[in-house]
Amino acid sequence: MTSTHSVTHLAFIRASSGRSEELGARLRDLLEPSRQAPGCLKFSLQRSQADADLWLLSGFWRDQQSMSGYFASPTLELFGELVQARVVDSLDLHTFGSPCAG
Repeated sequence: MTSTHSVTHLAFIRASSGRSEELGARLRDLLEPSRQAPGCLKFSLQRSQADADLWLLSGFWRDQQSMSGYFASPTLELFGELVQARVVDSLDLHTFGSPCAG
């Protein structure tokens, strides 16, 4: 029997100088399609209170397969577009899984 463990991704996204409002608007466009992705339990966007150019995009997934499928989906083509248009200065992605019960 295969057990599944929920996983989380946290993406810290820094806007290029003067482009934070544009970045926030484009990231908000990701919310609903991402929330509709198979296996998505929660998806949210937050802006740093201390740094107006820093955004946090977080997703909580039923399992690794769901998150991996999302990362391979056309929805994420937006990130490539934002990097190409120089709206994004940097992207720092971290993934986390639930510890296995022992």
